[in-house]
Amino acid sequence: MINNLDLGKKVIKDKIPLLPKNPGVYRMLSVKKEILYIGKAKNIPNRLKSYVSDTNLAIRTERMLSLTKYLEITTTTNESEALLLEANLIKKYKPRFNILLRDDKSFPYIFIGHKDKWPQLTKLRGKKNRDGYYFGPFASIGSANWTIKILQKIFMLRVCDDTVFKNRKRPCILFQIKRCSAPCVNHIDEKNYKKAVYDAVDFISGKSRKIQKKLSKEMEKASKELDYEKAAVARDRIKALTEIQSSQKVNETNLNEADVISIHKDSGKSCIQIFFF
Repeated sequence: MINNLDLGKKVIKDKIPLLPKNPGVYRMLSVKKEILYIGKAKNIPNRLKSYVSDTNLAIRTERMLSLTKYLEITTTTNESEALLLEANLIKKYKPRFNILLRDDKSFPYIFIGHKDKWPQLTKLRGKKNRDGYYFGPFASIGSANWTIKILQKIFMLRVCDDTVFKNRKRPCILFQIKRCSAPCVNHIDEKNYKKAVYDAVDFISGKSRKIQKKLSKEMEKASKELDYEKAAVARDRIKALTEIQSSQKVNETNLNEADVISIHKDSGKSCIQIFFF
């Protein structure tokens, strides 16, 4: 007689040949369709093979496999999307075998305060108890830092803390490399700085077309006035904006609630997949 552990491994083993070698998220389900575990992988089949080929599995993993009767897969465009999707699903379903990521305290957000005179662009973990705009979660500190770096290039908002900001007598190197507008020494007035903040909030919220149009107009105007340095800055900002737009699609902007239905037909058989956002 096959024991429950071997049956769980068989569920996975039978599924592996049918899966694409893509990044994505897998979900192990019980006989009652309860989600037991949610995991991510750069290559889904390769990751799942470890469950059936390893002979020294942890006791917790063996217990999980013994309860596994179904396996569900969602593929993603890249590994970053898989990380974010995994985090979102774990927060939503809180599977019993996911001992990590059950809340978002370990995941960084990008924060922009809206009550400050000179709002700071920064990353934040833990409780969201400050007044301002929160964007995320991000898959890692590295991805949050990368996004902040790109936003600096586009909107030139300050990233320094309040103590450093209040005690500066001259612009830092970020001003020289065109990643900050140096509000600390009044190189930009409050009105224009706040406008840059609102543009950044609009952009991260998905209203990117008007930002692109605005930058394009700035570049064209600078070119006509033979101010090629200013035109180059606008060009680089447009390039950075395009780069961040295409980085991940898991948290689609402006999608608060939707039913997404996909149908595929092949060899007389149809498959229907429904996602609820």
